[in-house]
Amino acid sequence: MAEHYRKLENLYHSAPINEYYAPTLRVLEGAAELVFRVEPKMHHAAHAAHGSVCFKALDDAAFFAANSLVTDVFVLTTSFTLYLLRPVSDGIIKARGHVSHQTRRLILAESVLEDEKGNQVARGSGTFLKSKIPLTPEVGYL
Repeated sequence: MAEHYRKLENLYHSAPINEYYAPTLRVLEGAAELVFRVEPKMHHAAHAAHGSVCFKALDDAAFFAANSLVTDVFVLTTSFTLYLLRPVSDGIIKARGHVSHQTRRLILAESVLEDEKGNQVARGSGTFLKSKIPLTPEVGYL
């Protein structure tokens, strides 16, 4: 399974959107950890990270926790609930995701986002379904 986790990490890092955020992702069985730096270019008008930054971190961590358990196809986020708890303006943020429930077709995963002091910034949970999109080298799974 370690090879599957590394291939998922490669797939993630090859996505064009991640050139903007410059994150690092670590995938384990049923879990994932995402780390990146909040910069002023990610701020809303009140000088804190826009909620979309928190959503991306939480969804990505939960998504890859879920996809760690599926070795043949992408999973798809079908819903995601986000709770914003406190603003973060700078520094390193870390999102940790884990699978909390799995059936044959549905995976539930939760994630927590913390600032570099260990304060919770946001929480989220999502539902993920298996897609028909195969995990292949053409999509960066290598």
